[in-house]
Amino acid sequence: MSVEHLPARTVDELDGRILTIFAAEPRVAVLECSRRLGVARGTVQARLDRLARDGVIRGWGPELDAAAMGWTVTAFATLEIRQSSSDRPGHEAVAAHLASIPEVLEVHTITGAGDMFARIVARSNSDLQRVIDRVVDCEAIVRTSTVIALATQIPYRVQPLVALAGTDERHR
Repeated sequence: MSVEHLPARTVDELDGRILTIFAAEPRVAVLECSRRLGVARGTVQARLDRLARDGVIRGWGPELDAAAMGWTVTAFATLEIRQSSSDRPGHEAVAAHLASIPEVLEVHTITGAGDMFARIVARSNSDLQRVIDRVVDCEAIVRTSTVIALATQIPYRVQPLVALAGTDERHR
């Protein structure tokens, strides 16, 4: 089941404190976390298990930086997809095609002028042309519009949402 189809989960204040510790120090031991929070080790483990089962925690792997690995150009492509008569096989075909391209980091179905929005990386501006050529090599893609990111002002983050856990602000 995809995350979009899961019911909304509540992250309470203790969950937020646990997530804050593990976000800052992913390799901290559960026992150490429980000591810092003044709760039982079993409580922390049960909370982590529930958060993982519910999809709040998606993984424990290292956070990687594409630029540090040599993919220094980030671009965003808006894709217009050929509309089909059946239930969106165009979108599924495009998603499968894009998933086969390692430089495509994420893709979202969107509203507005386009149908999909993709974040892609390349080793250089000239390499970006090669990646875009691979992206558009799909019959279901009618048109693309690509912009190059010049600088990252705010990187992807969810930690500020954790800070709202247990507060009335999340109900605004």
